[in-house]
This record gives sequence, structure tokens and C-alpha cells, in this order.
Amino acid sequence: MAVRWAGAPPAEMLYYTFPFREAWSARGLRNSLMRTMPGKVYIGTSGWNYKSWREDFYGDTPQKQWLRFCAERFTAIEVNGTFYRLQPQSTFEKWRDETPGRFSFAIKGHRYVTHNKKLIDVEEPVIRCRDAASPLGKRLAAVVWQLPAFFKKNVERLEKFLQTLRHWETMRHAIEFRHKTWFDDEVAECLTKHSVAVCMSDAPDWPMWDRVTTNLVYIRLHGHTRKYASSYNKPALSKWATRIQRWLKENRHVHVYFDNDAEGAAPKNVLTLLEMLR
Repeated sequence: MAVRWAGAPPAEMLYYTFPFREAWSARGLRNSLMRTMPGKVYIGTSGWNYKSWREDFYGDTPQKQWLRFCAERFTAIEVNGTFYRLQPQSTFEKWRDETPGRFSFAIKGHRYVTHNKKLIDVEEPVIRCRDAASPLGKRLAAVVWQLPAFFKKNVERLEKFLQTLRHWETMRHAIEFRHKTWFDDEVAECLTKHSVAVCMSDAPDWPMWDRVTTNLVYIRLHGHTRKYASSYNKPALSKWATRIQRWLKENRHVHVYFDNDAEGAAPKNVLTLLEMLR
């Protein structure tokens, strides 16, 4: 099944063998893969600066070239560091210039908005996040806002936050809910009204809400049995591939980011899923 790629996977999408750094070339994309699906798929890892990936993935590639290395193999990447620190515009410029023009980014919204302020009076910090990331331009495809696991449903607060996101109305947004009290029709309707997606978040420490609320589908795979560590086997990835194909047929844009980075499973899972979707 052909897929319309959001980034620039290689022209020759062959079954890879170890080591992964030799799996694919970075020649771009066949035209036949570009026009068959109205939806786009963005698949990558959550972050890239992991020394534990050196042996099986990066090999002899210098660390300063790791982002480009990923960009030549994935279709997008999620920046996890923006959750912890407000990056200067110069950093976003550097990321933009180090990667091919068709490669896309997603970023995590800063934790000051979600964890410190808990969505209250966050107009100014949301604008700061927007302005900082502006050098990415259209290369920035989505922003995901991760709520604390202990943060229970508060629709009034959610509604005000979604209204605040109008200050960043050119951007697609997703919210990662980690407490099950949010998982109901009232919240879903609120998100649909504002065209904001549920972030489907798979991990052993919190439940996953797989509700689709708009034409954006955003998925974070943290490791199903061991958070940030366990790999997804082929049957599990095949199930995700089937769902992704269905969403693409429904004209939805699909983001999938693997956050099971601790033991190097994330890049391997990305390459496997990309191959399943070729």
C-alpha cells in the first residue's frame, strides 16, 4: 500500500538488515509514493541525542550530525527537549538548517504551561513558545501538550486553554491526557470544536485514550510493557500500521513518535513501521 509521506524517506525502501545505519539511503522519494493518499504520515522518534543508540544506529557518525542522520531515515521527529527548556530561536534555526527541506518537526509544549500553571493564565507562555519555534516555519507540523498524570478532568480549564491556543492558530495541536477522568464525550466534543487532537499515549503507567477528534491523529509510543524501554514487536506494529492506513484513507494526518529510547528500541521500531507502510 502506497503512502503519502510527510518527510523524505528514501526512494529504495528495502527490508533492512543490521546495522540500522546502513538500512536506507537518503535519495528522496518516488513520485508514485506522493499522490496516492490525501493524508500524510509523520513517523520518527521522540528526540535523537541518545548515546545508547551509537553502536546499533549511529555507528561512526559524529554526534553533531545525529539529527541529520535521523532526518535521512525518518519522515519527522518529535523534539522532547522543548518540554524542559524554552529553546532560543537560534536553536530552531540550527535544526531547520541541518535537515532536508521536506523533513518535519513536532515539538512538546513547555511544562510551565501544563505542569506549573496547569493551563491557567497561559497566554503569555504559549506566545513565547510560538515565537521561539517560528524559525521552523511550515516545517513545524504539530505541537503536543502533555498533562500531568495526576491532573484530573477540568473542562472549564481545558476550554480556556483551547481558546488560548488561538494565539497559535496556524499550528495543529494535540493533548496527551494521562488521567482517565478526561476520557469522555464532553472532553472529546470540546477538542473537536477547536480541531485539537487527542494524543494516543501507550505506556504501562497510565491508560491510553484512542479517541479521534479531528483530522489530526497523534500517537506517542512510550513502550507497552516497560516505560521508555520495551520494544514493540512486529504483531503490535502491524496493528498500528493497519490503523494508520485506515486513518490515511479517511484523509487524516497521522503522527507517530516512539519514546522507547532507553535501550535503543525507538529507531528500530520506526524503521520497521515505515517498512510496513511502504
